[in-house]
Amino acid sequence: MNIVIIGGHGKVAQLVTPLLTEAGHTVTSAVRNPDHVADVEGLGATAEVADVEHMDLEQITDLLLGHDAVIWAAGAGGGNPERTRAVDRDAAVRTIDAAAAADVDRFVMVSYVTAGRDDVPEDNPFHHYARAKAEADDHLRASSLNWTILAPGQLTEEDASLHVEVGPHVTSGETSRANVAHMAALVVGRRDLAGLFVPFRDGPIAIPEALQLLSRQAAGDQRAPLREGTEPLH
Repeated sequence: MNIVIIGGHGKVAQLVTPLLTEAGHTVTSAVRNPDHVADVEGLGATAEVADVEHMDLEQITDLLLGHDAVIWAAGAGGGNPERTRAVDRDAAVRTIDAAAAADVDRFVMVSYVTAGRDDVPEDNPFHHYARAKAEADDHLRASSLNWTILAPGQLTEEDASLHVEVGPHVTSGETSRANVAHMAALVVGRRDLAGLFVPFRDGPIAIPEALQLLSRQAAGDQRAPLREGTEPLH
């Protein structure tokens, strides 16, 4: 597959890039800062200097043309509400629309575990991020794209355990960025996981097994819960 990563110099993006290239995919890494070109090209990607925060729909469409999939791994990093809305909501929405315009069918969004829950008070600094991500995720759900939303818990710098816990019961917990990268690398090529919001954290189930269980449940097979005592996905 020809895959474009938006936010290519981010921590998750830099971890997923070599996983994708080692699997035989061709990766274009969109970076905002020209100084980051050498970093991402050293990981095996082709760098494209593209600041999606300030690009219009037509420009992002041109960036995505010729690709098979998009992985959204960009973010404003919190702190500034206006920039958070500009990147995590507005730029994400434009990129979703651009993917549809460019006939890039597959879209993997890196979100967070409780995205869409309206339980972050307005006076909480996290409120602006939570709302921006929720609105971007909703826009993706309403699109015509073949999408999957990955929703990890609190991100850590731990090494990849390659084991996770997935399912709607997961509303907290820690997830290593390395495990997020492995999830994204394996999910991006799987159309059987389309239309899923996937909350997950580090846990006991090998990632390929967890994805297979998700696939079976998405197809209506309710026989295998994602962990003992867990209700199946609906």
